[in-house]
Amino acid sequence: MNNHKSSRRAFIRNASTAAAGTIVGALAAKGYAADKSGQPVDTSKILNYHPQMNYRRLGKTGLFISQIGLGGHWQAPWRDQSGGWWWGKFVNEEVPDDVAKNRTEVVSKAIDCGMNYLDITGAEECLCYGAALKGRREKMIVGADDSKLCPRHDQYCNVKAQLYNVEECLRHIGTDYLDIWRVQAKMDGTNTDADVEVMIEAFGKLHKEGKVRHLGISSHSRPWAQHVIEKYPQVEMFIFPCTAKTREKGVTPARDHIEEVNAGYGPEHKSIFQSLRQQDVGLITIKPFFGGSVFESYGKQRLGVGNKEDNDLALLTLQCILNLNDAVTAVIPGLSTVYEVENAARASYTRALAMMPADKQWLMRTTDERWASLPPEYAWLRDWELV
Repeated sequence: MNNHKSSRRAFIRNASTAAAGTIVGALAAKGYAADKSGQPVDTSKILNYHPQMNYRRLGKTGLFISQIGLGGHWQAPWRDQSGGWWWGKFVNEEVPDDVAKNRTEVVSKAIDCGMNYLDITGAEECLCYGAALKGRREKMIVGADDSKLCPRHDQYCNVKAQLYNVEECLRHIGTDYLDIWRVQAKMDGTNTDADVEVMIEAFGKLHKEGKVRHLGISSHSRPWAQHVIEKYPQVEMFIFPCTAKTREKGVTPARDHIEEVNAGYGPEHKSIFQSLRQQDVGLITIKPFFGGSVFESYGKQRLGVGNKEDNDLALLTLQCILNLNDAVTAVIPGLSTVYEVENAARASYTRALAMMPADKQWLMRTTDERWASLPPEYAWLRDWELV
């Protein structure tokens, strides 16, 4: 048994009794929602409001989003995970019973916990979440796009193709509108300004028809994302990665973030977070768990409540990202089981509590270990460490 695991268990055992009262008190406390100026808002206007969940304004969309949302990617917990995220194509666009059951249970728990944002990025996700949302579409703010039809592909960088892209999303979900068309741009940042202007023109047509309410974009390229945020005021929200390793340029991280020292970058090095604030663009973050590789259970079946250390790591990681800065609106992890949903929601419920030193040190050490051995397919996340 290695030392850090035994010390972690000892800490949990010794601190559990003392912490119980604090945690119960926090869970009983009311959540919080504020506008850009920090003033409280009328919670009756927040979709699917839950008194323990915290909500933040998603930039110029004006929407108030739960700090923890539901990412569309997930892993079927009853299967061997070595094959990756996907469960395969649906024959005749029919969602298999086991998939429908799992997604319906997960969405139900997310709604019960006060989550109000669902992010969808593919036709199969549209189909299975459409089945899960049947009869309760109004409970979730839905952002969607189809990865096979989006402007990541040169042949689809035209208005006609993007109108079709959204129409297919609507058809697969079984809805008349998207709250957010969250366009998936090329991962390497090679979309041109002309491509962005195609997205904006298509959005204008769809918005006029009442099929799309707000425009967002996602990218894995930080310089490209910052360029778009600063140049195009039509973009209302952005989606990009943040992990427990992410730091803002030139700013001392918040108390509960795992890094404690100033990055030392001068004002000539502008942070993308500063661009978000200046343009009032909301931020939803992805990849908090390095695509799942941060966990010991990576690649394995994850039934029931899962591994306690993985659960602790998930909760602390989400809190770390939420505490990064005021530009972060929400985090949307992929959640495979009902318990994972409950555990993620607790990250917002208890976020106001100061992270205990032993937890903080354990999070830092574990994250650093997994960061040093990122799988090749997630090595690009290192570009998102100092932003």
